[in-house]
Amino acid sequence: MRASELGMAEGMTVVRFQDLPLGDRKKAWDGDAADKRVRKWASAKEEPNTSYRDAHVWYDGSAPDNFGSYKLLIADVINGRLTAMPRGVMAAAAVIQGSRGGVDLPDDESPRVRGHLARYYDKMGDDPPWDR
Repeated sequence: MRASELGMAEGMTVVRFQDLPLGDRKKAWDGDAADKRVRKWASAKEEPNTSYRDAHVWYDGSAPDNFGSYKLLIADVINGRLTAMPRGVMAAAAVIQGSRGGVDLPDDESPRVRGHLARYYDKMGDDPPWDR
């Protein structure tokens, strides 16, 4: 499926802020398990789609039909609804700052990714780690 068919512009890589509801801050984050639930919820068995994309902060717009293009998963499916998980947001913020080996993103994308994550931190009533 081409980027234009997914409603994405070629090269656009930071996912539009979805303002997803927040999950329980105390719930542990298991990104692999969350990814499986998101794929099932999004009906993204063969390739990613817009619903799958919305659970992430960044993707490679030149290869939107490749699951490996999607990075910084922050959401899980809770009671049948895509939900931003505070510990997922925190894990993504840590990775942006180099934790777990960091993430390979173009340098010019980092401020936009941080801005996206900062909006969830604000929603959680907290400051992102780079502002502390």
